[in-house]
Amino acid sequence: MAQQMSFFSAEARHPAVADLAGLLCGPGQAVLFARATARLVVPVDTPWRMKALVRACAERGIRAEVDTGDDGARCLRTAFRVDLAPLAAAWGGGAGKAVPAGFVPDGAALRMWVATVGHWSDAAYLLPLDPAAPGTHEPLLLALAQCGLPATMHQTDDGGPALRLIGRRRLGRLRELVGAPAATGCAEQWPAVSRMRAVS
Repeated sequence: MAQQMSFFSAEARHPAVADLAGLLCGPGQAVLFARATARLVVPVDTPWRMKALVRACAERGIRAEVDTGDDGARCLRTAFRVDLAPLAAAWGGGAGKAVPAGFVPDGAALRMWVATVGHWSDAAYLLPLDPAAPGTHEPLLLALAQCGLPATMHQTDDGGPALRLIGRRRLGRLRELVGAPAATGCAEQWPAVSRMRAVS
């Protein structure tokens, strides 16, 4: 019998601006201007992530470009847009990032989160959080559980906060939700079937 696609998977529906909430689950920031327009700014550390996110934004009608700061750090940046204002307002509007009440990430939002910062750590998959927004950590832990991905809090090797997923069932569920790899060159960091076969 053919496997039925989950309603929550990234491939189950058309791309929408609301999917970009996944960028804010990690270190991304939404900047609201005059309550009418907003922009997204997301630090990105590798070329494949940048390429995947620029393409994902374009699929949602959002033009994003690479910006390099004075310190050499690279980020994804959009222009100020009216259609980003509701997302920014829901996540705190720049007055301090907060997870919207009732937020449960679907596959598309999880795919954005994975593409931004997700990576393997031995037999576990880590979804790093925003160290500058500690108030988002517990709500996102609860939100993951609501979509069938119970996780634990974890400190990464560089001391940053992350949510840790382990176990074949949970990792398989994550892989089902986020879909195929977002870009070439990401095989070592994407939730992949080949990596999951090694999980006991």
